Amino acid sequence: MTHDPRLTPARPDLAAAQLRGKIKAEHYVEGRLVRVCAGLADLRPRPAQDSPIDTQALYGETALLYEDSEGWGWVQLDRDLYVGYLSINALCGTYAPPSHWVKVNRSFVYPAPNMKLPPLDALPLGARVSVAEPGENFARLHSGGFIFSAHLAPLDETESDFVTVAERLLNAPYLWGGKSSLGVDCSGLVQIALDAAGIRSPRDTDLQEKALGIALPVSNDLAGLERGDLVFWRGHVGIMRDPYTLLHANAHHMQVASEPLAAARRRIFASNGAEISSIKRLSPAS
Repeated sequence: MTHDPRLTPARPDLAAAQLRGKIKAEHYVEGRLVRVCAGLADLRPRPAQDSPIDTQALYGETALLYEDSEGWGWVQLDRDLYVGYLSINALCGTYAPPSHWVKVNRSFVYPAPNMKLPPLDALPLGARVSVAEPGENFARLHSGGFIFSAHLAPLDETESDFVTVAERLLNAPYLWGGKSSLGVDCSGLVQIALDAAGIRSPRDTDLQEKALGIALPVSNDLAGLERGDLVFWRGHVGIMRDPYTLLHANAHHMQVASEPLAAARRRIFASNGAEISSIKRLSPAS
């Protein structure tokens, strides 16, 4: 059986205990539950600062920690099961479960309920927090600090239109592996927008193309598309804002851009010969 290394906590020397008998490794360990306690944490395929960013973990995410070595934690994220290395300084123990999520692009955490104080951290859209004490202006967090109350929503309160969430990130810079308004890639844009609408999504484009929605015919004239349809190429994905306009984080504009789908299709084909591989429509059950 072939195991996707992105989603499988296994190395030749170490693997998760539940993989014993399925994948050969020198040692097997039980994972320890930890929480991401930095606003953003880069997850890398190797424990080195010059290693590429595969994805980012957001404040409040939980993960299973399988190894703590030389400043790096080898983990599997709970939200999308991605495996990689996080700085151990970005991880801490778990305590109160999250109660709210950050519903704006970015919100500061202050040491006291006073916006004039230097912030302790900046939390991205989708970060999870545990509110110890609600307030009219600021909410006090179990982890320490205060965040502007209007920037939070209860976990059971989700956005009705994930495209609206993605549109808030228009002009955000392109960042390979990014998942925030500071930098985002194409599949990261899809994932965080869907997450805000309560729809779980894999991280990478190929996984999203397999898991999300119902396939539509890809016609030459691209007729019949709707807001929220996902358009896939090999290694790329965008979101339809209306029947004609694509929103996507891309390396041509080096930002989240909105343009006619027909124009994007022509340019991508001219650049690398790639055609649209599929168009997926999310079902109501998604």
